[in-house]
Amino acid sequence: MAAIGLLYVGAVLFVNGLVLTGAVGARAAGPLNVFVGVLQVITPTYLVFTSGGDAATLLGASGLYLFGFTYLYVAFLLFTDMDSAGFGYFALFVAICAVAYSVINFTRGDDPAFGVLWLHWSFLWVLFFLVFGLKRGELARYTGYIAAIEGWLTASVPGLLILLGVWGGGYALPLTIGFAALGIVGYPALYAALRRRSSHPEPAAAPSVGAEPSATTS
Repeated sequence: MAAIGLLYVGAVLFVNGLVLTGAVGARAAGPLNVFVGVLQVITPTYLVFTSGGDAATLLGASGLYLFGFTYLYVAFLLFTDMDSAGFGYFALFVAICAVAYSVINFTRGDDPAFGVLWLHWSFLWVLFFLVFGLKRGELARYTGYIAAIEGWLTASVPGLLILLGVWGGGYALPLTIGFAALGIVGYPALYAALRRRSSHPEPAAAPSVGAEPSATTS
């Protein structure tokens, strides 16, 4: 069930990323944030009530709420004129929690690939904090590209792999290496490429998610 949610988390991250790059209007992304946000709240709630008190199930469900609340929060911002600072600081909270979930997957969960995924999400939510909490608008476009990339490579694709039963096992090491390389090599390279495209970047105002144009990402 969680894997199905992960598939659609990828969809909303992709669309929200396009909002930040300017390819999609902010309010056009609102309905999808509602749909996925509700899904990512209903799913863990169902898991909690059917867990029978199983600690591992409760732990897994707790992480899903971080994504659900993120997208519902974004939906509120998209449909209202609320200031985005509150969302930015919530994103910081999510980013810190994501590091903890990463450590848990590396140790107790014995799933290093998912441990790396949580670090990817932590990085993205830190970017959301910078853009929306600290109003670093010059990072909005980069954040949008990262969100769109992570939507596919850290959410939808892993969700499909889990559903197909090809996650972990003999695939654990190559998946872990691949995801780690994406973050260590790919993200800095993308930032450098965007900097080269604009050799004299001008500071931009932080984007408003309550108007044209916008996590988590969770």
